[in-house]
Amino acid sequence: MRFSKTISLTAVVIVGVFVSVGIARGRSENKKMDLPDPLKTLDGKKVTSAEIWRDKRRGEILELFRKNVYGRAPVGRPENLKFEVEDVDNDALGSSATRKLVRVSFQGPGGKGSMRISLYVPNKVKAPSPGFLLISHRAFGRVDPGAKGTNPFWPARAIVARGYVAAVCFAQDIDPDKYDKFKNGVHGIFDKGDTPRAPDAWATIAAWAWGASRAMDYFETDADIDAKRIAVIGHSRGGKTSLWCGAEDQRFAMVISNNSGCSGAALARRKSGETVARINKVFPHWFCDNYSKFDGKEENLPVDQHMLVALAAPRPVYVASASKDSWADPLGEFLACVHAEGVYRLFGLNGLGAEKMPKPENPLQGGHIGYHLRTGRHGLTEYDWKCYMDFADKHFRKK
Repeated sequence: MRFSKTISLTAVVIVGVFVSVGIARGRSENKKMDLPDPLKTLDGKKVTSAEIWRDKRRGEILELFRKNVYGRAPVGRPENLKFEVEDVDNDALGSSATRKLVRVSFQGPGGKGSMRISLYVPNKVKAPSPGFLLISHRAFGRVDPGAKGTNPFWPARAIVARGYVAAVCFAQDIDPDKYDKFKNGVHGIFDKGDTPRAPDAWATIAAWAWGASRAMDYFETDADIDAKRIAVIGHSRGGKTSLWCGAEDQRFAMVISNNSGCSGAALARRKSGETVARINKVFPHWFCDNYSKFDGKEENLPVDQHMLVALAAPRPVYVASASKDSWADPLGEFLACVHAEGVYRLFGLNGLGAEKMPKPENPLQGGHIGYHLRTGRHGLTEYDWKCYMDFADKHFRKK
């Protein structure tokens, strides 16, 4: 069952660097999208309460995403999971933080593996502290400020200065970002070796999300970290991963998606910017095999990305776009937030609270769904981080 909803969007006249977004908005005015209804169960019944959402509809949507998009992981927390703090520096970042380098080790039928977490705990804040976990696809030395100065992609100094733990895990430790027939990384360790693989077997984004959950397993053991106030965040493919991680693992108290685009926060049915067919062709390892059935046929998907955003409910969720990042379809990301709002209302919470796309640098942070459009190109910047920390202040530091 589906419903049609028309969102009337007033095109914002943007000059210079904002032209591409203005065109996208103009083309989308008065456009009807036949979206799957997150508030209607598979047997056609209306979801009228938070209890029905929790007990039935949320699980249905999760299964639809597992079957058709991201695949299903064959293992949760391994019984043999081990944590080792390999290095501690109590005077990091000009003595403002304690830096810990943690090794998370695991093993399965296919062998052994491990992943690193680098984290900075603020020294001047009474423990335990809330924080952010960044799923990074950049090399360790390019991200960690312990190696070189300040990095806007992961501004640990600024995060610590605001009283938050700055933590990062490295996707390449978990699973390589290449099509290797799923022989390496955690796939090689935990898959049963079935040939051919099941059409809904987990792919690389699901593997990266699995790794972020193992970082949460560690946070629950560290007395310096408030594991109940951790936001998971990712940029681009990492933003797709953070949304799926937050959907599967409700221990994360906040979910943040930066410039995640197609198969992240952007509505697939808009077919604007990157499409399902294009992403499956270029990155065949990111999604389960079933996803390719919808190449050029997005309207046949039993889900769309507003439902992925809604899976964060009732926890706060934040989506951000960049004005010159037309490939990620900023308007589609915004509309996913608009169409997720009904689920938050089940919990008596305000969602986005807007139906018109904001101008750049005018963040919407009044409800449990946050959104901003930033001037510029595809990237994760200090402005983005400032918005995320402002949003976390509202929800993590309530009196």
